[in-house]
Amino acid sequence: MTEVSKRIIFHELLTPEEALSKVFNTVKIEPLGAEVVSIEESYGRVLAKDVYSRIDVPPFDRATMDGFAVRAEDTFGADELNPARLKVVGDVETGAEELPQVNHGEAVEIATGAPMPPGANAVVMVEYTKRSGDELVIYRSVTPGENVMSAGSDVMIGELILRRCTVIREREVGLLAAVGIDRVEVFRRPRVAVISTGNELISPGKELGRGKIYDINTYTIAHAVRSMGAEPMIMGIVRDNINEMRDAVNRALSISDLVLLSGGTSAGLADLTYRVLDEIGPPGIIIHGLKVKPGKPTVVAVSRDNKLVIGLPGYPSSALMIFNIIVKPILARMLCTGVDEVRVKAKLAIRLMARRVGGSLPS
Repeated sequence: MTEVSKRIIFHELLTPEEALSKVFNTVKIEPLGAEVVSIEESYGRVLAKDVYSRIDVPPFDRATMDGFAVRAEDTFGADELNPARLKVVGDVETGAEELPQVNHGEAVEIATGAPMPPGANAVVMVEYTKRSGDELVIYRSVTPGENVMSAGSDVMIGELILRRCTVIREREVGLLAAVGIDRVEVFRRPRVAVISTGNELISPGKELGRGKIYDINTYTIAHAVRSMGAEPMIMGIVRDNINEMRDAVNRALSISDLVLLSGGTSAGLADLTYRVLDEIGPPGIIIHGLKVKPGKPTVVAVSRDNKLVIGLPGYPSSALMIFNIIVKPILARMLCTGVDEVRVKAKLAIRLMARRVGGSLPS
């Protein structure tokens, strides 16, 4: 066999939509099971089941202003010319457990957030009062419920507060804490093996020799994986050696849920990725080439145990392009989340001749 005959030509290119459809029809992709974590460790995790409140929030009627808790009817008609006069019989601070009773003609000084004492149904703001000893002069009337937050006005007991597949961030964890939940059931993070291939690659921090370049894809792809809420497993650099690459892919398959490797996916003589990936099946390679530029030489294979291996192009911009349009939707299904799409309409400043995406040139 001549060297030219060893080249693999991209005969059937798929659109990204066709590629994803083929992936989802070949492999059942779904969340990988659940685990329980503390809310301190829950940032970015995805809820595995609906969450219901076990309490009312707030759990009691509370004052929303500093002032005096009163019976509203005792203030009706009060104004600056005809103030109401009540007797102060106590005070209530936030966190108070023992509360004085408010009877007709009485008032209790109260702080913002403090529980309403029994008998009171409104709060007069301190700005509309004047106190002298235990006598309180009120210059403005209030209505029942004024300046009072009722129990359960934020969340009622038994109310659905967070749905399954919700990503937990600062707002969601605040809601969990508000209803007293300290541990929550979340989907397990997918473990994603990240491999960079190429004889020319050197890890950052090492001396750069002649003909060498620093490895970029390991770190950009790993961070992209983290941004989705998955767990990257950096496998290191693999040389353009079929045995070394075969060992690396098999090792990655044994410890991860998804394998991403970059480089060696095009049609060059040293591009070995497709050869190794076709061995991991059946079915082996199910996609080789996309109608995308940059990113055409993309390979997707399925192992015997139905794990995906995705070969990304070696150019960093191409690798990230394919990560965004192919890998993200796959990880989103594994995490039970969605993918945010940003589409922007723009007008080119110059005429651009379209170029057919085809043939065997790398992108």
